[in-house]
Amino acid sequence: MIPGGTCRSVVYHQRMRDSKILITGPTGQVATPIARALAVDNEVWGIARFSDTAARAVLDKAGVRCETVDLATGEFAGLPTDFDYVLNLAVAKSGDWDKDLGANAESVGLLMAHCRSAKAFLHCSSAAVYDPPGDEPRTERAALGDNHKPMFPTYSISKIAGEVVARTMARALDLPTIIARLNVPYGDHGGWPFYHMEMILAGIPIPVPPGGPARYNPIHEDDIIATIPKLLAAASVPATTVNWCGEQIVSLQEWCEYLGSLVGKEPVFDESSHALRGNPTDASRLRELIGDTTVGWREGIRRMVTTFHPELITDRESVRGN
Repeated sequence: MIPGGTCRSVVYHQRMRDSKILITGPTGQVATPIARALAVDNEVWGIARFSDTAARAVLDKAGVRCETVDLATGEFAGLPTDFDYVLNLAVAKSGDWDKDLGANAESVGLLMAHCRSAKAFLHCSSAAVYDPPGDEPRTERAALGDNHKPMFPTYSISKIAGEVVARTMARALDLPTIIARLNVPYGDHGGWPFYHMEMILAGIPIPVPPGGPARYNPIHEDDIIATIPKLLAAASVPATTVNWCGEQIVSLQEWCEYLGSLVGKEPVFDESSHALRGNPTDASRLRELIGDTTVGWREGIRRMVTTFHPELITDRESVRGN
């Protein structure tokens, strides 16, 4: 609630149906399963550069209307304005400051202005915006900073900038907005644990920070999809900010050890001062707004391995059965 202002929120049912929905970055790991799931009961539009024709074909087949738009330029002139809901899931990690600030921040304001009549706007941010000292779970009020600088020099700062733009435009346009900070999304379409799995299989050392386990809150894509309607229902003016994360806090080392047990190969860790340190988040506000997530991290990891390497799971189960 801003001084002298009013608080406006959107009321919505848990299941989305017969809505016109715009999704940015629909070929991405997070956005693809969301777009395909929502297209079953809704008119879903997806905007991106679509340089990957195969990825576009998958979306076309799922019933997603794909339009070529370069978010970094913010040119939305040919795009309709009458969307019920907008899910801004696109992300840029080029390392070029002009490009990434344009795509991750400036385009947010331009898109919100273009879709100002929407019932709600979901802006996907990242737990990478946090940079407090210590290893306590970060609440939404924790210190912000350049968490991902060692790996992606423009990422944390441009994502913080994007949040500021979203907050400003929510107030300027009276557009109910929710800013959701993702923490390690993964599932049958990939994610950070997927890359760790492939590194384990290839015998490539996995960088870890010195000083103990690097803890996170991985969230499975099934929970991401299930929470979308409830997150949109929590959109408000001023904008609501929430950690979009799993209930369970688990270390990178622990999920890699579990991956190794599933694929039959021990992970190799390489302590490095350049590795990202842990970034656990507090799920209390998410729980308050939408309830608990449901996919446990071991179940989700096992399902991911089964999707990409079913032969390894089968072989391991056979060994265990003997």
